[in-house]
Amino acid sequence: MAKNVLIVTGDAVDCLEIYYPYYRCLEENISVTIASPTKKKLQTVCHDFLPEMETFTEMFGYKIDSHASVDEINPADFDSLILPGGRAPEYIRMNSKVQEIAAHFLTENKLWV
Repeated sequence: MAKNVLIVTGDAVDCLEIYYPYYRCLEENISVTIASPTKKKLQTVCHDFLPEMETFTEMFGYKIDSHASVDEINPADFDSLILPGGRAPEYIRMNSKVQEIAAHFLTENKLWV
């Protein structure tokens, strides 16, 4: 049975937290859709520690294409949901469609991370 994974994110998503699950799913022949508030090329960010700093720093990472806007998404079409970190969750959590998608995975007892 084919599996469909939905990744919901936005600009300033942590580069490792989107690229790793995205490419691991593709390696396993799992269909992956990246959705964001607006279908666009998303700017990722990388976090690192520098010797002269007591906390991490943030730098631009590579860009990644969003395949769809969240308004185009029917969560019933997906088996699992990935919500990567970074700063993207700070603003996408206020989007009512993102809330609706997340609620679907919770109420239907579908896998989400």
